[in-house]
Amino acid sequence: MGKSLAMYMSLLRVLLRLVGVRSQVVEIEPGTLVHFWAPAENPNKTKIHNQAKRKPAVVFLHGFGFNGISTWQFQMLAMAKDYAIYVPDFLFFGGSFTDKTERSPAFQAECMAKGLKKLGVEKCTLVGLSYGGMVGFKMAEMYPDLVDSMVVTCSVMALTESITRAALERIGFSSWAEVLIPETFEGVKKIAELCTYKSLAMPDFFYRDIFQDMFINHKKERAELLEALQVKDKDFYIPHYPQAQRIHLLWGEEDVFFTMEIARNLKERLLGGKATLHYVEKAGHVVPSERPCAYNGQLKKILASLYAN
Repeated sequence: MGKSLAMYMSLLRVLLRLVGVRSQVVEIEPGTLVHFWAPAENPNKTKIHNQAKRKPAVVFLHGFGFNGISTWQFQMLAMAKDYAIYVPDFLFFGGSFTDKTERSPAFQAECMAKGLKKLGVEKCTLVGLSYGGMVGFKMAEMYPDLVDSMVVTCSVMALTESITRAALERIGFSSWAEVLIPETFEGVKKIAELCTYKSLAMPDFFYRDIFQDMFINHKKERAELLEALQVKDKDFYIPHYPQAQRIHLLWGEEDVFFTMEIARNLKERLLGGKATLHYVEKAGHVVPSERPCAYNGQLKKILASLYAN
């Protein structure tokens, strides 16, 4: 890890410890490990056994480019006082790994759910960005008793051929791998440019550090994850979500990957008009990082409404 990024991450870890969040690794099964940022105290070990008296569990699922802490740092610091925050790294990101050959979103969903249950989470709200939203939808389908509600940001129910074709045409690339698995630090800069409404003003050495730390390893496995993520239009189906009335869509208004038109279609057609749609102005695909204060303000209101009773 480059010096600049290492110093920043060290400071961030100290701040997270101060708000009661720590790093831990959960063995899902032999050969499969999932890294979590989670409450320092396991709820199973506390003296408070009544679930209603615990802080509500909120699980943040990151996108494809970065790991959990890099994606959700501003939300972790802002929400930890009122909620039990869980931020996993998906397999082949951050500290998570498997020796299995399975790469599907369903397998990611299974590993996340098993890890949460081992950490004592009985019911939660999922907050998913992009790839995290897709895995989140799969978790909601597979584990309705665990997933009580969702906040979906700049994502889709499934990455179909037609969605892929339109998105890649908008951004001028031929494949998702070409965009999301960069070969140089300039590729990381291009990701940042595409994912934001206004490009982030960061020096080249910081992009180099990010590239060295987050994009060098597991390229083959990540390409396989992307391949497994894509669905033929004819194979796409709309699952039944018992949580549909407790699904909130929170979008970046200027997202070029998954536009507001996609968000409205997700709300009205795929979720039957039961979900609610919110958006943040002057924000792109990575709205939680680009406009954290505006995003956090809306997210806090949504979470407060979900846990009002």
